[in-house]
Amino acid sequence: MIRTLLAALLATAVPAAAVAQTYSQLSDTAAQRELAKQADSQIAVMVPMRDGVGLATNIYRPKGANGPLPTILWKTPYNELANNASTARRALEAVSRGYVYIVQNERGRYFSEGEYEILGKPQTDGYDALSWIAQQPWSNGKVGTLGCSSSAEWQLALAGQNHPAHAAMVPMASGAGIGDVGRFHEAGNWYTGGVPRTLFHIWLYGVDNPLRAQLPKGLDAATRARLVQYNDLDAKKPEVNWARQIEHLPYDDLLRDLGEPPATFERFVGRTPADPAWKQGGLYHQEMGWGVPALWVNSWYDVSIGPNLELFNHARTAGTDKEASANQYAIVAPNTHCAFAGLGPNFVSGDRDLGDASFDVDAQVWSWFDRWLKGNRRAFPDTTPHVRYFEMGSNQWESAAQWPPRAAEPVRMYLRSGGDANSVYGDGSLSRQAPPAGEAPDRYRYDPMNPVQTIGGADCCNGGLINPGAYDQRAIEARQDVLVYSTEPLAAPITVTGFVTPVLKVSSDAKDTDFAVKLVDVAPDGTAYILGDTILRARYRDGFADPQMMAPGQIYTLTPTPITTSNTFQKGHRIRVEVTSSNFPKFVRNLNTGGPNESESIGVIANNVVHHAGDAASYIELPVVE
Repeated sequence: MIRTLLAALLATAVPAAAVAQTYSQLSDTAAQRELAKQADSQIAVMVPMRDGVGLATNIYRPKGANGPLPTILWKTPYNELANNASTARRALEAVSRGYVYIVQNERGRYFSEGEYEILGKPQTDGYDALSWIAQQPWSNGKVGTLGCSSSAEWQLALAGQNHPAHAAMVPMASGAGIGDVGRFHEAGNWYTGGVPRTLFHIWLYGVDNPLRAQLPKGLDAATRARLVQYNDLDAKKPEVNWARQIEHLPYDDLLRDLGEPPATFERFVGRTPADPAWKQGGLYHQEMGWGVPALWVNSWYDVSIGPNLELFNHARTAGTDKEASANQYAIVAPNTHCAFAGLGPNFVSGDRDLGDASFDVDAQVWSWFDRWLKGNRRAFPDTTPHVRYFEMGSNQWESAAQWPPRAAEPVRMYLRSGGDANSVYGDGSLSRQAPPAGEAPDRYRYDPMNPVQTIGGADCCNGGLINPGAYDQRAIEARQDVLVYSTEPLAAPITVTGFVTPVLKVSSDAKDTDFAVKLVDVAPDGTAYILGDTILRARYRDGFADPQMMAPGQIYTLTPTPITTSNTFQKGHRIRVEVTSSNFPKFVRNLNTGGPNESESIGVIANNVVHHAGDAASYIELPVVE
């Protein structure tokens, strides 16, 4: 029934999908030539912002169009204005469907004026761009915002502004635009559980360029458009061996050690998760409200699936715009960051065959815009499920009216052992039966100079350090500093869909240390496919605004932010939980001193303990769909 429903939904946009497929197969030169045939183009138009800064903007309008048209806005920090073939293909898709397509550089990037700031001032620049578009004679006053990753993240804070022209949005892989929402306080993925993530620090090396070249002031429009054809202002920085550079200490010297001038990284790296400065930029925070119908498109193996679905839920209940809250829809696929075009038969994530993951995301995007920008309610009917997600393990698309599905019920599984859960060869077990008082705890030695390696999982944009996806974890499960807890082979399938919450009772002889958790699906042959992970810096166990050091031997309760997934553990498989104190290079190592970790160079060894007896029981709570 679910497959039939999805087929019917996709069929509503067959002509659009056919056009998109044709254009996606065009060569770079052919796409640009075809765009010249179908569109009237204006290149590097300087759209004025309220402070006088001009943002370079390409405008593509269907040739021969009659009357005002709806507009799609793609705003980006990347080089997408100058003879960019992917821009040409997207513009072709839009103009062939009767839309004006606009791509705009954020301030301080390439041909745009001003100083660069992450997310590009969405509350002002984004708002002013919408106002300018709505005032143009070719505009029908309705604008849809579209983009993936950096081209999506800025949309979130803009949605809180509820601009009258902002008729609909499609934020794809947009988690780095989220500051605080619900249980997630990640400052735009700068942190998870107060532990800095390395991806943005590497990303900033390529994007943040305070010494960038700029065009001279006062150029006429024709000259500027001509320059765009042969000078893209795209600086090529020296290649970096990130596998070696990521080891550099102190960590706050990571980019300066490469010869980079101080810029965004140096301003951000010393901030704590509770620093009020995180509220001053372009991040979305839940107190902003929500004002725009949204089609959320996300992935299980992307950098921030948890915050994305938490924000989806928040937008549905924000109440500041009832129509917007009633029209939030989510699609969650099994791919990695922005790789939606790869969904299809024989889909493989990492080491795991996930079968037929076919889903035409483009068709849904254009159907969504046809509804909200052209008024065609049949294009994206009210009967569309609010959540459509790929259930791994069973390898099929499912749908639900909410997230998690209403049928999901919490099932608690306890971490147990005879005191030797160290490695996959130990005696750790995962059981629905609570351990009795007196059951021995598990101990391990965490050396920050020999951290546990990241293998797969959810990540992106990290200079090639990590290949995200469902990779086999057995190489690290052999380590003595990794605690491994597994169920017996399952007698019947168990489907876990929703937010997976770990609760750990821990102690340490260090003032501060990290505790990292993974959820793993173990096949009968022993292959251990990672589903997701989380981490928490112990000093933040009582909240980010109240960091507290640990006292030697004292037992503390840690509740990391949830792991978010959908997976059927098939008959004969095992559910597995791993606990350790590092996940590097995905997360910056804790040096265990209790000091300002990012500016320190010398670490100490932490002897860490996970308790699981009586009142000190550690467990994981799984949302099980019967």
